[in-house]
Amino acid sequence: MKKQTLIVGLAMFAIGFGINNFAMSSGVSKIAVVDVQAVVSKSAQVQSLKKEQAKKTEELQSWLKVVRADVDKQKTAEGKEKLLKKYNAEYAKKQETIRKNYQDKLQAIDKSITGTISEHAKSNGYDVVLSKGVVIYGGDDITKAVSKLVK
Repeated sequence: MKKQTLIVGLAMFAIGFGINNFAMSSGVSKIAVVDVQAVVSKSAQVQSLKKEQAKKTEELQSWLKVVRADVDKQKTAEGKEKLLKKYNAEYAKKQETIRKNYQDKLQAIDKSITGTISEHAKSNGYDVVLSKGVVIYGGDDITKAVSKLVK
């Protein structure tokens, strides 16, 4: 019984000592917050991507009008069905290409913005950067500064 008590006591001491050391060594000195949505919405890259996406959507809509006219020209139901299958496959392929291109560019923009936030935080001595949406109180708001840096 004494041996178990001694082991439990030593374990509790070790845990307490470890927690105390962790708390002392992880004293965060500077915390920043950033409104990522605001930075993204002001980004010229994002605005350009949105315009590009709108243009591609318009082009796809124009193509669909041509396709409908072509299908309507067919005299037989078999001809219409065959043409519809062809165009449906082509439409799906075009949509997937547009979606993939958009996703790739969006990921690159996200990586760029995240890198800009990190670089700004490091150069200004911040130890932690949190999203403004999850912080109720505290932290230096670096949103404006980062928005100016993001292209």
